[in-house]
Amino acid sequence: MKEARDPKKRAIAVRYKSDLDPAPKVVAKGQGVLADRILAIAAEEGIHIQEDPDLVSLLAKIDVDDTIPEELYRAVAEVLAFVYRLNRKHP
Repeated sequence: MKEARDPKKRAIAVRYKSDLDPAPKVVAKGQGVLADRILAIAAEEGIHIQEDPDLVSLLAKIDVDDTIPEELYRAVAEVLAFVYRLNRKHP
């Protein structure tokens, strides 16, 4: 039996490496099956998944490999700070 997939599910992968990136950038995005794959890869790699539908909607408008616009710095910084704190607690 096939697992039901939500065709409206969306996922965005953001990366920030201070030595490479001037600002966080979108490195993957997708909907439906592609979103499932992005989430599966994140889980396999031990990457924290943060659910924020409003932020996903805004980030979905950005092309892959583009840095996020200044207007989203604060929202993305809050997510990254949360992830960094998690990583320190559970390396």
